[in-house]
Amino acid sequence: MSNLAGKWIVETDWLNDHLDAPDLVILDGSWYLPIMERDAEEEYSNAHIPGAIRFDIDDIADETSPLPHMLPSTVKFASRMKKMGIGDGMRVVVYGGPSSHTAPRVWWTFRAMGFEDVAVLNGGLGKWRAEKRPLDDLPPRQRSQRHFTPRFNGQLVCDMEDVKIVLASGSAQIIDARPTARFDGSTDEPRPNLARGHIPGSISLPSSKLFNRDETFKSVDDLRELFAQAGVDLARPIVTTCGSGVTASILSMALAMLGHPNGAVYDGSWTEWGARGSWVTGEDMPVATGS
Repeated sequence: MSNLAGKWIVETDWLNDHLDAPDLVILDGSWYLPIMERDAEEEYSNAHIPGAIRFDIDDIADETSPLPHMLPSTVKFASRMKKMGIGDGMRVVVYGGPSSHTAPRVWWTFRAMGFEDVAVLNGGLGKWRAEKRPLDDLPPRQRSQRHFTPRFNGQLVCDMEDVKIVLASGSAQIIDARPTARFDGSTDEPRPNLARGHIPGSISLPSSKLFNRDETFKSVDDLRELFAQAGVDLARPIVTTCGSGVTASILSMALAMLGHPNGAVYDGSWTEWGARGSWVTGEDMPVATGS
């Protein structure tokens, strides 16, 4: 990884050497779609990196929204971080469980709250396990409360109205992280009552393409080539989207690794946009199908 990517990524060797650092907080940000029939909470209880605290994106979210794991208010986020012992001047490292690429969502959430000293463990718990590094099944130690100062970074967040403006003006590129079959509308969405297809004019770049077999991120050169092959102009503004704002964060993280840290995430993503005429939007959003 380049020095630029190293701002946002830490390797297992580094984390193993810093497990006892007093200013470091490790977070387990694992999350799974219901169709995967996996319990992230139970898996965390059974085995986690020593000292890791559970970060549930469905819990640390906007409880007033009908949409899943929407970004919480700054007040709620600061309150939760204070109770978890995460405060100003600390460093956060996030990981996900095997086949759980949700750590970038937690990374993006911290950055949206103005907290920049946050990184993702490359390869997550799967790589950590494969290297036979220490695991724990005990609750993490209780940390003393710390003051957390939220500074909302609106550059990193888009809502439906923002996306409508982008469509009307062409002011940014929209990149969709969902698998190709969901993007082109040839298969149903995993959530019910959603239209098939994608936001008109958006670009398909499945987030799965950004990882190696061991679930580490591909090299910076390979990432740059993937964006180029998809037809993305890195010199122009970018909005990322997916099913519910989780894998979109992977694209935004990859962009940050390439030196473009302001890739915005459409938080509601297809769960909002594709709920045509439903209780979510009350109106039909334009939908395209095909490649």
